[in-house]
Amino acid sequence: MYAFIIFWSTNFPDSVVDHLPADICTGIYYGWACVGNGDVHRMVMSIGWNPYYKNTKKSMETHIIHTFKEDFYGETLSVVIVGYIRPEKSFDSLDSLIAAIHSDIEEAKRRLDLPEHYKLKEDIFFRTTVDQIMNGHCSL
Repeated sequence: MYAFIIFWSTNFPDSVVDHLPADICTGIYYGWACVGNGDVHRMVMSIGWNPYYKNTKKSMETHIIHTFKEDFYGETLSVVIVGYIRPEKSFDSLDSLIAAIHSDIEEAKRRLDLPEHYKLKEDIFFRTTVDQIMNGHCSL
């Protein structure tokens, strides 16, 4: 399990991506995310080069599986990566990429409902402020 505290952006800042554990594989992950001091929601995360878009720099993007009523730019985003869904790959079309994203979301929901993963939703990490960083947590 990997845990990060960052300030929200569409992509994680390069400084977070550059400090990922050396053994972390590129691909699609699932886990839990919390914006500010709000509720904890399911999330899917892509770590890699996004081959469909032919990126030349590794990126890390989080999709929180929740509809927010307003923007939350400038808020702290805390995430816990719980598991791995699949390796990254390129797609023939935008439609096939979108279909894979929907499939990843459904797979994440199914896995996060398992008791051993669901319990992490209540982890103390999500109630830790940026000023109270615990060992193993990254902050920007």
